[in-house]
Amino acid sequence: MSASPLATPAIDPIYPNPLFNPANLKRHPKEVVMKFISPRALSALAFALISGAALASGNHPGGHGHDSDAIGKPGVAGKATRTVQIDMTDAMRFTPSSVDVKQGETVRFVVKNSGQVKHEMVLGTEKELKEHYEVMKKNPEMEHADPNMVTVSPGKTGEIVWQFTKAGKIDFACLQPGHYDAGMKGAVNVAGKAGAAKVDGHADHKH
Repeated sequence: MSASPLATPAIDPIYPNPLFNPANLKRHPKEVVMKFISPRALSALAFALISGAALASGNHPGGHGHDSDAIGKPGVAGKATRTVQIDMTDAMRFTPSSVDVKQGETVRFVVKNSGQVKHEMVLGTEKELKEHYEVMKKNPEMEHADPNMVTVSPGKTGEIVWQFTKAGKIDFACLQPGHYDAGMKGAVNVAGKAGAAKVDGHADHKH
């Protein structure tokens, strides 16, 4: 004998919410969920689960990652050929704002925040930085865990170890809301080897 259609049950003193009544769930699991959870609530739940998975993986809508082929790759600290000190201030400036390195060199950036607000240093192409900045303006509390970037609290110091595999200019910036617009940006100038490909895709050659 098939179970009778699900009707709105009387209030159970132990399980006032029919959704959590074991008897209803056992007899009509699907019908209970669909009857007592609105489509809007189901959509919100699905969106929350998808968003949570994206954040857990270190990504977010709009692209949080970077094109390693264009700007280089994470370096090994033990293979760093030198250390570059970078200071970040509330004047919205990096000091120095220009760094010269050689193609293939692995550099350890020690990034200090001398200001009173949170700052960060993010390596990337200009296009990537602008796209990421738009996302950061909508999600200002988002923290970073990618190897090409470091977020530093006031008075603290962080590090980036990066190998510059291609010649050309690689940008860096603070993408905290308002900071990029205020001019908190700089560049790493990578001197290439003869005939080597540059960041812009062109080989270094004489005309």
